[in-house]
Amino acid sequence: MDQALVIGGTRFIGRHTVEEFLDHDYDVAIFNRGNHENPFDATDRVEHVQGDRTDDAALEAARDAVDPDVVIDCVAYHPRDVRAATDIFADVDAYVYVSSGASYGKEEVPKRESETPLEPWPGDDSDESAQTYGKRKAEGDRAVFAAAEDGVNAMAVRPTVVYGPHDYTERFDYWLARIDTYDRIVVPGDGLSLWQFAYVEDVASALRIVAERGEAGEAYNVGDRHAPTLGQWVELIADAMDRPVHAVGASANELAAAVLAPEDFPLYRDQPHLLSTAKLHDLGWDSTPQEEALQATVEEHRASDRTGADEGPDRERTDVLLDAV
Repeated sequence: MDQALVIGGTRFIGRHTVEEFLDHDYDVAIFNRGNHENPFDATDRVEHVQGDRTDDAALEAARDAVDPDVVIDCVAYHPRDVRAATDIFADVDAYVYVSSGASYGKEEVPKRESETPLEPWPGDDSDESAQTYGKRKAEGDRAVFAAAEDGVNAMAVRPTVVYGPHDYTERFDYWLARIDTYDRIVVPGDGLSLWQFAYVEDVASALRIVAERGEAGEAYNVGDRHAPTLGQWVELIADAMDRPVHAVGASANELAAAVLAPEDFPLYRDQPHLLSTAKLHDLGWDSTPQEEALQATVEEHRASDRTGADEGPDRERTDVLLDAV
């Protein structure tokens, strides 16, 4: 039985990745600081090694304690994290870096791994702002490519925005909570915002498949094979919740009358964001049907206390617009 080490492993993508590897008969260890509840405490198949991933000595100690065949790096947010990890885990069978669709630096439809340019690197590894997230992820990709040139079996997986059970970001929960509560929902940009999403379990399966079948020095996009607009997502969620919801599309001018902007709403994007997943599909991966993914997402959301209230406009503000129309 192979041994997998998941750096992270308790919150969202990492949590589902641990379950994916367990389901495919791996022994699994997680490495993190222990700052979040560990859902695998009662599972004797998941070893927990505590430490800070930015501490090279702690990473080396985790390597020596676990002796992994596969390393999945879910929490590398700076290029220096990837450079250190690909050095420390240079001898493993596969090192897979969780990158992002935000690493692409050109608006193309779709974005392709071997064609679309990456974000440029400004050279500042200390900036942790959202504005540099894509640039930091792109430079992490380049660190993977450089490691592969040195003989490390390192690869990158680039998810677009991820949704599913246990999503602590609450961006998707914003829409789930409103659709589950109200009959009329304001959708910005006339509902035509196109931002491809990725179901979290499909991201987890992509990480395993790339570890098992991917090619060193390559990056693989992951996202749902069908990409609805934001307005269509509202309809899909309403169907999954069995809720009679009317989506009210609102242009930028209409929103401005209520002192709102399209960007105030989570998961809105003014440019289409679509990733080609053909390369990953060629490895044998496929995405979960959205109806199935939404049923699991809705069930877990309803059992949680997440509302996404802090992620977008409150009902009082959107009521101004709904009253006007």
